[in-house]
Order: sequence, then structure tokens, then C-alpha cells
Amino acid sequence: MYKESFLPIISKQPKVLILGSLPGDLSLEVNQYYGHPRNRFWKIMFEIFNSKFSEDYQVRKQLILRNNLALWDVAHSAERKGSMDVDMKNVAPNSIDELLKEHSTIEKIIFNGKKSEQLFWKYFDEKSTIKYISLPSTSPANARFSYERLVEIWKNSII
Repeated sequence: MYKESFLPIISKQPKVLILGSLPGDLSLEVNQYYGHPRNRFWKIMFEIFNSKFSEDYQVRKQLILRNNLALWDVAHSAERKGSMDVDMKNVAPNSIDELLKEHSTIEKIIFNGKKSEQLFWKYFDEKSTIKYISLPSTSPANARFSYERLVEIWKNSII
């Protein structure tokens, strides 16, 4: 089944770009980044930035904008049955190089899971002005890491 990612959420002067692979089926259905209720991404972000957690997607987007972040996916589109990254085929990448040119304030790219990192290096070259960090996925499929451990790892990398 053919699937497309969302437009980026990007602050005026982002310092950190967080890249996922491609939204899962539930995220696509609700038209929200990390829309699966068991995905820990939003809870981690609210905790890192000492903000009261909200289910409201507009509040979530404001958290990204307020903290000089950008949020996007490496894949613009792909064929994928279900939501598992391992099942992605015929990937077409997003225009990440263009985004980086337009937003030269980006100093760091954080990969939310191994698949986003693998896809990135398949389609893009390293930029000497950017630090690249691969973090454990916030997906509910990644049960190896407790919530507390994910918060610790992500906080040390984002801030």
C-alpha cells in the first residue's frame, strides 16, 4: 500500500532536526506525527522540555516550535503493508537537503530509530557542520527501552 509522510513541523530557527522514517498507519489515519497512543515520542518531548503533557496536537506542535526544533521523516513516500519499517519498499526521500539549506541554523540531526538513520545515509551525504545522533526508537515496537531510559537518552542528546 502506497503511503506518504507529512509536511515538516519547523520552527523559525531550528537547531535540531528530528527525523523518523515514515508515519505508521494510525498516525496517517489521525494525520499526526507519532499519533499512535503507545508511541512515547510526545510524552518524552513534554518531559524533556518541562511542559505539561497534552493530547492536543496543536499544543504538541507548539512544543516543537517553541523549542527550536524541526520534525520530519526521511521518506516522502513508500510502499508498506502495515506500519513496520522493515516492510518499506520503493522509498522516495523527502527534500532534506533543501530543508537544511533553507534552515542553516540546524546543528544536529537526531534519528528516531535505526530505520530513519539507514534511510538517511542511503539518500543523503554527511554535512560537516551537522552532528548526527541515532537514538532508540520511541515506537511501541521498541520494548527494549523503558520510558525512563528513553527520556534520559533523548534528553542528553536533544539539549
